[in-house]
Amino acid sequence: MGMLKEFKDFAMKGNLVDIAVAFVMGASFNKVVSSFTGGIVSPLIGMIGGTNFNDLKFVIKDAVTDASGKVTSNEVAILYGEFMTNLIDFIIVAFVMFMIVKGVNAMKKKEEAAPAPPAGPSQEELLAEIRDLLKKN
Repeated sequence: MGMLKEFKDFAMKGNLVDIAVAFVMGASFNKVVSSFTGGIVSPLIGMIGGTNFNDLKFVIKDAVTDASGKVTSNEVAILYGEFMTNLIDFIIVAFVMFMIVKGVNAMKKKEEAAPAPPAGPSQEELLAEIRDLLKKN
């Protein structure tokens, strides 16, 4: 079963309460992941580069100051360190949510797999029974 089909089955089943609970849990889990990446992953990666990972940026235009030191034009920069931190957050959350949904779907499949009904008579046996009943009449 493809991942897209699993997602479609997940999205189309359930009720509003299940979705609301999942939303609240996902938001809380996102905070946990954000603190993990911001407090543990980013500093470890920052140690390699010698700087805070969230402060990584590509400066397009430097800030302009006048003679008194007052900023007359702000810096223009691409904050790729913060973007990468958010991307790591997203990947972690998406992977964990996918694994949870996959586990729940596997449990549902086990519940749905009811024992097969007992095998009835074969087609030949039914035809023979019909033939015998017709002979009696």
